Amino acid sequence: MIISEHWLREWVDIQLDVRDLVDRLTMSGLEVDSIQRAGPELPDVVVGRVEEVRPHPDTHRLTVCEVDVGRRSRLTVVCGATNVFAGAFVPTALPDAKLPNGMMIAPTSVRRILSQGMLCSATELGLEDKSDGLYLLDHDAEIGQRVDEYLKLSDCVIDIDLTPNRGDCLSILGIARECAALTGSTLNITDVPGIEAETNVAIDIAVLDSQRCPRYMGRIVEDIDREVVTPIWMRERLRRCGVRPIHPVVDVTNYIMLELGQPMHAFDLERLRGSITVRLAKPGETIILLDGSELRPDGETLVIADQQQAIAVAGIMGGADSSIDTGTRHIVLEAAHFTPRSVAGKARGFGLSSDSAYRFERGVDAELPYPAIHYATTLLKRIVRGKPGPIVDKSALRHVPKRRPVRVRHARVEQLLGMRMDVKQVESVLRRVTSKTRRYENSWKVTPPSYRFDIERECDLIEELIRVHGYDHVPVSVPKSSATTGTISDSKLSISRIRSLLTDRDYQEVITYSFVDSSLNNLFLEDQNPIRIANPIADNMSELRTTLWPGLLQALITNLNRQYRRVRLFEFGRTFHLRGGQRHEVSQLGGVVSGSVIEEQWAQDSRAVDFFDVKADIEAILALTGANNRFIFNLLDKTGMQPGQSAAISDGDRSVGVLGRIHPRVQSGLDIDAPVYLFQLDLEMLRQRRIPKFTKPSRFPAIHRDLSVIVDNGVNAGSILDAVIEAGGKRIVNLNLFDVYRGEGIDPRRKSLAFGLTLRDSSRTLTDDEVENTISKIIDALDRRFGAQLRSKE
Repeated sequence: MIISEHWLREWVDIQLDVRDLVDRLTMSGLEVDSIQRAGPELPDVVVGRVEEVRPHPDTHRLTVCEVDVGRRSRLTVVCGATNVFAGAFVPTALPDAKLPNGMMIAPTSVRRILSQGMLCSATELGLEDKSDGLYLLDHDAEIGQRVDEYLKLSDCVIDIDLTPNRGDCLSILGIARECAALTGSTLNITDVPGIEAETNVAIDIAVLDSQRCPRYMGRIVEDIDREVVTPIWMRERLRRCGVRPIHPVVDVTNYIMLELGQPMHAFDLERLRGSITVRLAKPGETIILLDGSELRPDGETLVIADQQQAIAVAGIMGGADSSIDTGTRHIVLEAAHFTPRSVAGKARGFGLSSDSAYRFERGVDAELPYPAIHYATTLLKRIVRGKPGPIVDKSALRHVPKRRPVRVRHARVEQLLGMRMDVKQVESVLRRVTSKTRRYENSWKVTPPSYRFDIERECDLIEELIRVHGYDHVPVSVPKSSATTGTISDSKLSISRIRSLLTDRDYQEVITYSFVDSSLNNLFLEDQNPIRIANPIADNMSELRTTLWPGLLQALITNLNRQYRRVRLFEFGRTFHLRGGQRHEVSQLGGVVSGSVIEEQWAQDSRAVDFFDVKADIEAILALTGANNRFIFNLLDKTGMQPGQSAAISDGDRSVGVLGRIHPRVQSGLDIDAPVYLFQLDLEMLRQRRIPKFTKPSRFPAIHRDLSVIVDNGVNAGSILDAVIEAGGKRIVNLNLFDVYRGEGIDPRRKSLAFGLTLRDSSRTLTDDEVENTISKIIDALDRRFGAQLRSKE
């Protein structure tokens, strides 16, 4: 919510300066994001009155203007704007003026005519990014007055970040109420006078769904002045609150929304076909909206319709067919209350965004439509004149939200807050929150105001007590607790140990969203049905992740787009799955690697990371379990991964995780240049740790043998090592694969594996015969299972 400080102070007598006010708001939960001046200082730009306009003698695109700036002589200014006319009051930059865009104004000859200044647009004044024509001022401006003083550009624009439960603060009035409660200041609220009808012309209205729309009011205003423009004071207030002026009627409705918090809409009466009906959308019905998009609402969407078609989506956006434009003569003003349930999620579901929907889905005071329509009529009569007709009120008061009294107990206040609060303090704060407070002996009966949808229970009011009283006034105290020693199981590997290992290996931890883009999620899905979000907060967060990779890939892409070419990220998180119709969560460790193996340096040539580099990182993690030799890496053929450079990690029959390079086709689709490697491990299985056991070192010597065998290319080296251990038995105390060879002297369909064996017996020295017998058993086992042949020493 962006507000003007000057506008706010008209509503509440605050004695604090703007900095102290902002600090108080932030400490109460209404966090202020920024404060900035409403406009730049313009010491040499003054109000000028165009006295005469004549064509430039050398070009039809320019005019020569004589401008009165309050000096003895007029300024001659050559102007190219099309909206200049005699009698116009315009910002005039004097000679030697410096504009916010850096332009210096000096007397300049323009096609043989000396121009002594410049007539300015809003863009040149630094007030808007784009503008058409000069920034025309109202005729109440004093000639020669500084423009920044006339426009009160010393005003502060305050940007407040509101939480979703504080929809009541989405207006100047709402922030003023908050300031009054926080500071004890007086709120300047005056009753809006009722505007009597001047004609008998009324609009027929029917509300067919009063549960979704319990209040709906309409009023015709005829014969508005089509030549009038929105006055400067209203345009400036709209601009400072982030709303672009459009048309006097539309500007009035937006002004009411900003000041009171009541969204309103106006229809062009001559574009309506008969009466107005509030109903649910019909099958196949379409609406062309104000932003030009075509919408096909579903049967649960509330619409405003005439006798032929839907003309607006209730509480969200109006239609183009009945919109206000410069030719509008008669209008229908609408002020309604739509329940949050009828609007919530609809705008996002249709890909729409509007100030109206933003307010209605958070809750708008149901008591506002009546004063709002009268206030709007008052402003319209002042600006565009017109003749108002009678108000047609189709309210179903039985469906209007009713606020039930809440009992607040003094003892409960002190119990929840953990501090003492005087009875007078409690009552003072409660009366600031709502005037409907009645005191009993040790409690209060409080009826929340109609605009505070977030107050329903006793604890809500107690929260208001400490928020208004001030969190900074809570006394500091040391909590009373008894220290207990926790138990740490050696059989459970701690996450902090895994985190330390990865950071030592140059990884950085990230935290990504559980909601992911379906396009990224589908890259790695295999016969899985992802859990879709019924009401996603954004189109690219429509599914729950089935793997950590979508978020990690998005983090990688973000870093690559910022020219970080070496990225190594990991994340601990949960994935979400449907199994037998039930939802399951699995704790995972995921990672993504791309770029060079090491940072660029002089002592070692740089090379791109490969599969075995990442596999080494995984093996280091597995080694923390104390049983890394039981984990097997098998070839993996997985959707989205590169065949031959992907592996499934298993512990016996149990899957532990996957590792591999993403497929070049997927990589190209993500617009990534360098190879990308991903891994994911089941965190709970990974944390199962083997407790180390002491083994007495053998006093007897070890015997080392190297063995080289030739096997088919498809044979997994891990399977060979398992077979060697099985055949060699307990005598093998160490086994190490040290060479894999393919090339000259070897059948292209086969490969050579060389490994070293260390043999030892714990009770005696092995004989040569025993060693040879063990080697023979190993060779025979490899021959039977894999067709392995002993490689010759040629």
